[in-house]
Amino acid sequence: MKKILFLCTGNYYRSRFAEHLFNWLATKQGLDWQADSRGLALERGVNNIGPISRYALEALAVRLVNVTEDERFPQPASEQDFQASARVIALDELEHRPLINERFPQWADKIEYWLVHDIDKTSALEALGQIEKNLFQLIEQLAQS
Repeated sequence: MKKILFLCTGNYYRSRFAEHLFNWLATKQGLDWQADSRGLALERGVNNIGPISRYALEALAVRLVNVTEDERFPQPASEQDFQASARVIALDELEHRPLINERFPQWADKIEYWLVHDIDKTSALEALGQIEKNLFQLIEQLAQS
């Protein structure tokens, strides 16, 4: 099974939505891929409540993607996460490339970058819709390879 890693700042909202939706879509397509997610700066999420954003949970529920009651809390990215992943996608290049350059500079040019802004710049509906669109394209690409 190949692994894809989604990165965002706090591993609470965008990357968790991407992880769960990707895994659901990949299973439906019978792909030999599994997603995980991590955060690049968990310390910036001190005001986060619970293990996963309510926006992510609501958007997943609308798509009939189940999240278990014992959902894990955000986890920080590590060198091992990068090494174990066939593909790594950071969800907002403007926000995440500087964090990658600071904390994991050797990976900066090996990561794919999307451009999905956080809740302070883009509504949850728009941001999660953009992630979903990007995931559909990614799933199609993986299915053809």
